[in-house]
Amino acid sequence: MSLMYRLTNTVRPYAWGSTTAIPELLGAEPTGEPQAEIWMGAHPGSPSRITRDGLQVPLNEVIDADPAAALGAGTADRFGPRLPFLLKVLAAGAPLSLQVHPDLVQAKAGFADEEARGIPIDAAYRNYKDANHKPEMIVALVPFDGLCGFRRPTEAADLIEALGVDSLKPYVDILRARPEDAALRETLAAVLTADPESMAASVTEAVEAATRLATAPGPYADSYAAYVSIAQSYPGDPGVIAAMLLNYVRLQPGEALYLGAGIPHAYLNGLGVEIMANSDNVLRCGLTPKHVDVPALLRIVRFESGDPGILRPSASPEGEELYDTPIDEFRLSRYALTPGDTPRVLNDRTPQILLCTQGSALLRSTTDGTELTLPRGGSAFVPAGERVEVAGEGTLFRATVVA
Repeated sequence: MSLMYRLTNTVRPYAWGSTTAIPELLGAEPTGEPQAEIWMGAHPGSPSRITRDGLQVPLNEVIDADPAAALGAGTADRFGPRLPFLLKVLAAGAPLSLQVHPDLVQAKAGFADEEARGIPIDAAYRNYKDANHKPEMIVALVPFDGLCGFRRPTEAADLIEALGVDSLKPYVDILRARPEDAALRETLAAVLTADPESMAASVTEAVEAATRLATAPGPYADSYAAYVSIAQSYPGDPGVIAAMLLNYVRLQPGEALYLGAGIPHAYLNGLGVEIMANSDNVLRCGLTPKHVDVPALLRIVRFESGDPGILRPSASPEGEELYDTPIDEFRLSRYALTPGDTPRVLNDRTPQILLCTQGSALLRSTTDGTELTLPRGGSAFVPAGERVEVAGEGTLFRATVVA
C-alpha cells in the first residue's frame, strides 16, 4: 500500500447534535436535523471510505487486507491488525450523557463477564461492547463547555447548599463529613438510587434556585447557568444533581481536555476535534434515557477530586503543535499553515489521518509527487511508509499513534 487517500466520512445524527455546526464546517446547507459527529477512521460502526479503482472501499476492509502495509509492522505488532484510534468532529447542540470509561483491565474483565453470561452485544443493558479501554481527548474549535472530574467535596457542598433546597441537605452533610473518596462515592450513589419522583421534584426546585444564582455575583454563577441549561434538555434527571459534583469548564479555541479512565465527564455545547482509542465502552451516570448500571459504575469511577487540567499544545521547531497525553494509542497535533512557509514534512513511520478545520491544506507525496487538496472539513488517510509534505493556508490536525 502506498500513497494517500481522501476520506469519505459518515455523519452520525444523534439527537444532541447541532443542526448547524457540521454543515458550516463542510460548507453544506443544514438539513434541519441534528448532526452530531463525523467519524474518521476504521471503526466498523461507521468506517471511512476511500476510492480505489473507481469504487468506494471501507477503510477497515483496506486495513484488514494488509495490516502491515496500512499500519506499519510496528503499529500492527503493538496494537493488533486495526487502526488503534478513532478521530471525530463533535458538534454538541445539547448536553451529552454524563459518562465514564473503564481502564484496560476493567474493560477486558467486563467484556469477558458479559460474554460469558450471554448478554447480546446490542442489548440496551450491556455495558461493555469490546475489550478495550477508551481514553479520549477533545480540542475546542470554538468556545466549548463541558464537565470534567470531581470538584473538591467541600466545594460541591458549598455549591449545593447555596441552592437552599431542603431535600439536598443530606448530600451536603455527606460531602462535609466524610473523607474525599467516601464523600464522593456515597453522594453519587445516593443521587442515582434516589426515588425518581422525589428526585425529579428536587431537581425542579434546584434548577429554580440555580436560575436565580446564575445571574447573581458569586464564584459559581457560570456553573449554575450550565446546570440550568442541562436541565432544559433533561428535566427531572438525577444527572442534573450528579453534575453539580463535577468541575464545569469552558475551553477556548485550541484548548483541550484529556479524559482518562474513571473520570466522569460530559460535553455540553460546542464544536471540537475528538480523538479516542478505538472502543465503544461507556458507562453512563445520568443525563440520558439509556441504561445506568449503578453498581458497575461505582466500580469504574475514580472518586478523587482535581483540576480539569486544560491542555494547550506545545510547539516544536518544525511547527508541529502537540497535545501531549499519557497513552500510546493516539497522538494528536496540529499545524498552522501559512502561505510562503517551507512545506512541513510528516514522518512516515505510523498511519495518519489528516483533517483540515480551517482554510485549505495541500498534501504532496514525496514518493511520486501526487498531490491532494483538503478543503475545510476534508480529511485523508496516509498509510505508514508514505512521507507527505503539507502546505497551504489554514489549520491541519494530524492524528496518529505514538511511534
